Amino acid sequence: MQLDLFSQNDPDALLAGLNPQQREAVEYRGRALLIVAGAGSGKTRVLTHRIAHFLAQKELWPSQILAITFTNKAAAEMRDRVEQLIGASSEGMWIKTFHSACLQILRREADRLGHDSNFTVYDTGDTRALLKRLLREAGAEDADIKPQQAAAIISNAKNELRDAEDFARNADRSNPKERIVAEVFQAYERELLRNNAFDFDDLISETVGLLRAHPEVRARYQKRFRHLLVDEYQDTNHAQYALIREFTRPLSDDYANFDERTGEVLPPAQLTVVGDSDQSIYAFRGADIRNITEFERDFPGAQTILLEQNYRSTQNILSGANAVISQNPYRPAKNLWTDQGSGELISIFTGFDERNEAAYVVDQIKQLHSEGTNYRDIAILYRTNALTPSLEAELKSQLIPYAVIGGLKFFERREIKDALAYLTVISNARNDEAARRVLNVPARGIGEKTELKIAQYARENDMSFRQALSFGGQLGLGPKLTASVVSFGELLNELDALSATEGPAEVLKLVLERSGYRASLEGSRDPQDEARVENLDALLGQLFDWQANNPEGTLADYLAEITLAAAADEIEDESGSISLMTLHTAKGLEYQVVFLIGLEQGTLPHVRSFDEPGGLQEERRLMYVGMTRAKQKLYISHALQRTLFGNTASFIPSSFLSDIPSELCDQVGAERRELRAASTQPVRSSWQGAVNTPAAIRDNKDLELAVGDSVQHDSFGKGRVIAVAGNPPKQTAEVRFDSGVTKRLLVKMAPITKL
Repeated sequence: MQLDLFSQNDPDALLAGLNPQQREAVEYRGRALLIVAGAGSGKTRVLTHRIAHFLAQKELWPSQILAITFTNKAAAEMRDRVEQLIGASSEGMWIKTFHSACLQILRREADRLGHDSNFTVYDTGDTRALLKRLLREAGAEDADIKPQQAAAIISNAKNELRDAEDFARNADRSNPKERIVAEVFQAYERELLRNNAFDFDDLISETVGLLRAHPEVRARYQKRFRHLLVDEYQDTNHAQYALIREFTRPLSDDYANFDERTGEVLPPAQLTVVGDSDQSIYAFRGADIRNITEFERDFPGAQTILLEQNYRSTQNILSGANAVISQNPYRPAKNLWTDQGSGELISIFTGFDERNEAAYVVDQIKQLHSEGTNYRDIAILYRTNALTPSLEAELKSQLIPYAVIGGLKFFERREIKDALAYLTVISNARNDEAARRVLNVPARGIGEKTELKIAQYARENDMSFRQALSFGGQLGLGPKLTASVVSFGELLNELDALSATEGPAEVLKLVLERSGYRASLEGSRDPQDEARVENLDALLGQLFDWQANNPEGTLADYLAEITLAAAADEIEDESGSISLMTLHTAKGLEYQVVFLIGLEQGTLPHVRSFDEPGGLQEERRLMYVGMTRAKQKLYISHALQRTLFGNTASFIPSSFLSDIPSELCDQVGAERRELRAASTQPVRSSWQGAVNTPAAIRDNKDLELAVGDSVQHDSFGKGRVIAVAGNPPKQTAEVRFDSGVTKRLLVKMAPITKL
């Protein structure tokens, strides 16, 4: 009925079923609107209905709308929902991620920045590979600078809109690390330009620079996009904030746009942003919470509308999350509520160690599954990936299907990177890094010394690495090696020529055949190579599907699209597997059942947050995000001791747990016991439910140890105290056990007895 009404141009049809605050947000008209949308409050619904309402009122054409999200998945969902509302295609409307919107702008304006329109986008792996080479050439071994460290410094600079020259001017030249990074940063920028490439951060920073340096370009895009909508505004960094300002700040008189009917000067685009400061969890990658908390200062006269009614979770889950986040200072008052009932209590489990915790989690999953919960409706969330080994081992032992989201992704596998490097150097002949990656893939007898000779010849003659391959006869190589180099260059040229008439999928098929890559893997005795062939076939199938959906798409289009994919976009709703992921990856997702593990002080909140300004507040927001992913049931667990990176240590429960009112919780303890079902079965750790304090956990709050004391530990046996710190009940003791191992223990909770 809604589509019928809409087709008759009745905008009121779009307001049906909205609560008063949602309706106000859809109908508001003004220069700037901030929608503070609590978790599960229907923000996507409000955004899509607001877009459809503009169209129904004939205030905007689809092509005048730019809607920006953070993930491809969110963009696709928004587009689908808009099309359902308007009953037609959203063609002409830009619903894109920040990076894909900027990519499209840069493709059109690349020549202004010294690039060709078929430029390559470097992903994290490409960036690190290039920086590894540049650091080696700069002699950075003695300075102990790793590629990932240099990449992070450069990324942070670009997100702050600082270029290599600005970074170098402000670098401390007396500091060897800063000096080398400054030099490498400048070399890195030269190599990107030489390779006709941008890195991921460039897509936004270079677009901002383009709009600032060329007001006629900014005027053109401002005239086209009359309304800008931004999702997850609290996650924007400085560069993204600057991009939004360029689209919405007034133009000078010389470049002003005019209404073609009235001749009036057009104001800048109107702006709608949606976000929640309580869910700002990306400070580590440059997100600035001030972008949302100071929105009304940045846009005087802006309206703020608060969405507090939650449509996702039960009231017990919301009340627990509200109690946790309410402890953060300086946050705007907000209290999520629902009319869906109280629901089940939050389960809080105390485990003896990580194996005990894993056994409990898996047993609960088995019980839930037997009662009808699909595996795909369950997620296990954690602060760091280091918490997963015991959990994965337990899931495997119980034959429960799971997927680690954000782990080793399909496009990060070696054979996939090789295939994509071939496509890259065919699409962009100036991309030296791609050419060097596949120079000897499969093996052609071309070693590192020859590679360096080719690279040197290319630099000396101002040509690309691929062009230099054709001059193999001038490199002073032997006849066989010369033939190999020249033959490889001819192969790339042939494939490049074919790409003008064949689709991207056909080109990949020819690459795998003519390069000999497929044959080399099929002829290998390494069992892993069989899987690599299957992965290449999967890539080929995926590319054929992409080509069918994008008949005009080029190799450059395809390569850019897969580079912009996010970890959360990998999740298949029908996977039939439990999802394991970090709390950062879980942002924006929801599950019927959520397990939040590792709630110990030093894990969540993370130990690094203790000394960072605002660190604990962000960790609390991370906890809040995790809790509000759950729709029906929330399990929270912590362990009294963990073995991480080979070291066993005792932990106290997270301080965040004490924020949750006890009446909302079902407290469950555990005691460790060994089960031996049969002599052929391995020993495994299990849990045995016990209300309140676990029987196997000692209450040592009054125990005080001194250096030289002898102790007996339930797991490590006898030992002697060699160092102590603090006083009861926070005293820690370093104990050297008779077995030779040394452990640092929290005396209050360690299972020890003083002898």
